[in-house]
Amino acid sequence: MKVTIIICQDNPEIIWNAFRLANMMLEGMDNVSIFLNGPSVRYEELDSERFPLKSLAKTFTLSEGVLYA
Repeated sequence: MKVTIIICQDNPEIIWNAFRLANMMLEGMDNVSIFLNGPSVRYEELDSERFPLKSLAKTFTLSEGVLYA
């Protein structure tokens, strides 16, 4: 199954949850991609100890997820 998640927010918690969902879906599905739109493209600037966005994005791409921005 192919799944694309579209993120259009700059709220770190929303982006964090989207990456977490995508990483869980990669465990059981073949094709998962994330499309970052608008303010969500700045997700690296929103990285924090509470919401480790860079780490989740790295896990996503290393697990063969596709990230579009």
